[in-house]
Amino acid sequence: MFRLARIAAIALLAASAVTSALAIDYPTRPVKWVVPYPPGGTTDALARIMAQWLSEHMGQQFVIENKAGGGNNIGTEYVINSPPDGYTMLLVNPANGINTTLYKNLSFNFPRDIQGVAGIVRTPNVMEVNPNVPAKTVQEFIDYCKKNPGKINMASSGSGTSVHLSGELFKLMTGCDMVHVPYKGAGPALTDLMSGTVQVMFDNLPSSAPQIRAGRLRALGMTTTEREPSFPDVPTVGETVKGYEATAWFGIGMPKGTPREIVDKVNAEVNRALADPEMLKKLAALGGHPIPGTPDDFQRTIAEETAKWAKVVTASGAKVE
Repeated sequence: MFRLARIAAIALLAASAVTSALAIDYPTRPVKWVVPYPPGGTTDALARIMAQWLSEHMGQQFVIENKAGGGNNIGTEYVINSPPDGYTMLLVNPANGINTTLYKNLSFNFPRDIQGVAGIVRTPNVMEVNPNVPAKTVQEFIDYCKKNPGKINMASSGSGTSVHLSGELFKLMTGCDMVHVPYKGAGPALTDLMSGTVQVMFDNLPSSAPQIRAGRLRALGMTTTEREPSFPDVPTVGETVKGYEATAWFGIGMPKGTPREIVDKVNAEVNRALADPEMLKKLAALGGHPIPGTPDDFQRTIAEETAKWAKVVTASGAKVE
């Protein structure tokens, strides 16, 4: 018995040593970073900024691979089912928490099956309209909506995104009757918003900021509790709709079971990036507010956001379109 126990202990120590050695050497080849949306949106832009930093500081390329479709679920499932070796990452975003409740028959449970690695940023969403919409304030939009029930099209970057649920929360709290029109990403949704095919959107600020500054869209309100420094003249939605608040949050996840040494190594490098003045300027230009912390901190964020939006999905009756 003693001999068997000793052999088991030696095997455990050997396995631990191998894992530690892998973490010390990691990464020894390119790392695939899956963004579950098409190129051009906030998730893609943030991932590419951080991927450049990681590539420059970790000795291997962190390669963005866009796997859009299924309301974010195709790319997410791909990562969850990948080997837990640190060479496949996910750009975690609000849809991951929302979809846990919104979709009834997923083959995975996101909070259970993903390993939180590092938070990157929170960003405001912005309530914006086509300039032809006769509303210059949130209250004017509510009044316009009440006079035209069911006639206003509300775009989103996809069912289950924070863009979609921010709009559903607004509908729930104001009684506005709007038709949800989901798109495959922010890019095509913004194109139709600027053309007037749809009238309103609660987009992630980073992807809409250039269009707002150029006058192609009109910002009515930020979805955060405080005004956004990069758009100080735009009030918050909550200044009109008391208690309204919604933010988008982004980070890195890996398949459950990825060695903790690898998780900690990536986490440390992301936190170094979030302390770098030049990186902070790039993120601020996108409306991003850093959320540094440990892997456990980010895992808690995933759990908290999943619980928060579950209430909104249930109360609003939001459906997959």
